[in-house]
Amino acid sequence: MKHKVRVTVIDKKLYPELQKQYCKDPDAGICPVYHVGDVYEFYRDEEKNHFWHGGLDSLIKTDADPDTVAGGPKMPHCSEAWDAISRYIYTGLQGGSIMNGWMKEENTMICCCSDGTRPVIFKVERIDYDD
Repeated sequence: MKHKVRVTVIDKKLYPELQKQYCKDPDAGICPVYHVGDVYEFYRDEEKNHFWHGGLDSLIKTDADPDTVAGGPKMPHCSEAWDAISRYIYTGLQGGSIMNGWMKEENTMICCCSDGTRPVIFKVERIDYDD
């Protein structure tokens, strides 16, 4: 049995009142490098190893220009997002339970980056498959 991990951007939030109060650019706006509906797939095998490259080139679906999307061919995932999702990706790639006892399905986790003024929300899923 092999394992891959699919990550999907399911939502993005913006808290302009916090940006105005705390950010150097008070009009920074919503996260520009992730888009609702972006999908990534992570493999860690003889052919591909996305994990140790910060998810570079793990993007498989976007409505934006892939060169400007985190995880696309030119940009790894941003550090705030990678910090939030990488632990679940690594666990899933090893075949482990991502969040047993918390989520309805032990192979799935909903998490978000730690940008408090414009968080991105991700669905992380371990997918089991045969060769």
